[in-house]
Amino acid sequence: MGEITIQTWSELFDRLYDESWRPEIKRFRSPYVFRGLSDSAYSLVSSLVRLDGNFTQMEPHLLRNFRKYAHRNIVERDTTWHWLSLAQHHGLPTRLMDWTVSPLVAAHFATASLDKFDRDGVIWMVNSRKVHRMLPPRLKTELDHEGADYFTVEMLARAVPNLADLDALSPPCFVAFFEPPSIDDRIANQYALFSVMPNPTSCLDQWLADHPDLWRKIIVPAGLKWEIRDKLDQANITERVLFPGLDGLSRWQKRYYTPKV
Repeated sequence: MGEITIQTWSELFDRLYDESWRPEIKRFRSPYVFRGLSDSAYSLVSSLVRLDGNFTQMEPHLLRNFRKYAHRNIVERDTTWHWLSLAQHHGLPTRLMDWTVSPLVAAHFATASLDKFDRDGVIWMVNSRKVHRMLPPRLKTELDHEGADYFTVEMLARAVPNLADLDALSPPCFVAFFEPPSIDDRIANQYALFSVMPNPTSCLDQWLADHPDLWRKIIVPAGLKWEIRDKLDQANITERVLFPGLDGLSRWQKRYYTPKV
């Protein structure tokens, strides 16, 4: 269906929950994962790619030094995927990208930056079930064996213990979505997922352009952001909940009490 510009809160809600009904289990379980961005012009590129320069050579050095200087007891298990999850969570440039299972959490991130209220926001929806049908056999077998919609870090560690093993499965290129360990309440409350692709230069924008049946791009007009933001606040989808602690509380109050101009 490609790019869709919504006109009302109700339309946004309907679009975000489209295709959720699963007749085989008679429950509503959306196949989509979501990523909200405050500016529709932003690309789906990893923080590692945004480093620019010789970022491909920097990737192993970044992770090695993160592991070296972080406290050893800070991860549950000493695997590449546990460390990558922790590094991404704390802002280290990695090839991972943040997603969420919650459409309303994605809507929060599309409307949380008041300095971007003059620009259209965007919520990306990617059908993870269809994406995972395109996985290489080693990964698909692991996922099917568990009967899971997403990988865990333990599953990835069994199938591809390190990034070199992941990269060796390509070409063709692919995307895998995995749940990070519950490092803290922020991960849990945001219903967080990460995506990963083989090869640090891979660009999800380009990959999705070659597979238009896998995604939708919901444009949130700038003129609608205030209404969506206020209704999300009333639904308790706020920084106070998504970033537990005094920092999140302060961010929520600062935004909430900023007057509309």
